[in-house]
Amino acid sequence: MKTLRPLALAAAVMLAGCASSGASAPASSGATWWNPLTYSWSSLAPWHWFGSSIEVSEQGVGGLNGTTAMNEQAIGDALNGDYQLRKGMRGENGSVITFFQALDGKEVKLEIQGDTKVSQVKVMDSDIKAAAGVKIGTPFSDLYSRAFGSCQKASGSDGVECKAPDSQHISYVFTGEWHGPEGLLPSDDTLKKWTVSQIIWRR
Repeated sequence: MKTLRPLALAAAVMLAGCASSGASAPASSGATWWNPLTYSWSSLAPWHWFGSSIEVSEQGVGGLNGTTAMNEQAIGDALNGDYQLRKGMRGENGSVITFFQALDGKEVKLEIQGDTKVSQVKVMDSDIKAAAGVKIGTPFSDLYSRAFGSCQKASGSDGVECKAPDSQHISYVFTGEWHGPEGLLPSDDTLKKWTVSQIIWRR
C-alpha cells in the first residue's frame, strides 16, 4: 500500500513534465496547461476505493477532531471527501450555532458544530461504528442494564442520551416508543427496546 504513494507522485511528476516540455503556446493565445500537481490526488488513493473507513473514537470521528478548522475544505478532507457538505446557522440557547451537515444524497449523515475549531460531531450514518461495534440501530440492552448513572434526557429531542461506557468524549442517543410524561426518563424496561439514533462525539 505504501509503495503506491510514491508511484502516484512519480506519475504526476511525469505528466507535469510532459505538459511543460511540449511546444509552449504563445501567451496571447490564451491556452492553459492542466497541471497534475494541482489536482487533489488524495481522492484517488487506494484507501478511498472501497468506501468509508470512518470510525468514532476518543480522538474524534474519522479525521475530524478538536484541531479541525470549521471550514468546508478541512472538514471535507477529514471525512475523505465521502460526503457533500452544506453550511448552516441556527439559534440555540440564546446563541447562534454554526454547523456543517454531511450528506449522502439528500440524507444528513453527520452534523459538525464548532466555532473556529470542531467541538461536536453528531453521527447518523449507520455505516460508521463506535467502540465495540456500536452503530445506529444498536439496542440499549446491548450496552446498559439501567439508565441510572449513565443517562439523561437528550437536549432538544425526545431521546435519551447516555455516556458511552469508559469514554470521556462519546455518548449515544437512544430513541423509541414511549407515551409517558414529558421530561421524565422512560423506565429501564422501556429503554431496553430503544435503539441508538445518534452517536455524539464532543471535544
